Amino acid sequence: MKNCDNLLEVISKRKSIRGYLDKKVEKEKLDYLIEAFRLAPSAKNLQPWKLIIIDDKETIKKLVPACKNQVFISEAPLIIAVCAFEEEAYGTMGGYLNSYPVDIGIAFEHLVLAAAEQGLGTCWIGAFFEEEVKKILKVPDKVRVVALTPIGYPNDTGRDKPRKEKEEIVSFNVF
Repeated sequence: MKNCDNLLEVISKRKSIRGYLDKKVEKEKLDYLIEAFRLAPSAKNLQPWKLIIIDDKETIKKLVPACKNQVFISEAPLIIAVCAFEEEAYGTMGGYLNSYPVDIGIAFEHLVLAAAEQGLGTCWIGAFFEEEVKKILKVPDKVRVVALTPIGYPNDTGRDKPRKEKEEIVSFNVF
């Protein structure tokens, strides 16, 4: 994946990558991804999150069964897990929803798009056993693991992403 020139190009080029080259991610690029995550907005600016960067190959191997045997994650030089402090998040979005899923979604997507811009591949991992991941990564009981992603140079082109037409997903003034 080549570096992209504008946001819509980055968004359109980003795909879920399920194959990675055996090539280390440069510290400058990792720092860039972390900064993209760090700058994301959150409800009331509470920033109820923490990233765990996993670069230890043995730990990554242990994560495979905890991620429902998605073996491809073990090819990546890095795994990033994003965790939420549920009790620190804004508790009443819309009068009914804790903000942490939205906060984490925004921040993690900032990271994923920054990775695409830098020529790196990612794949949101939502299929995992939280308790197993927490045990492996020594995440405290009160902290939620929301998602993980492998990060590395793609050895896979990803799949096309069919999208609905605008008319199917947009209305003006009323539903």
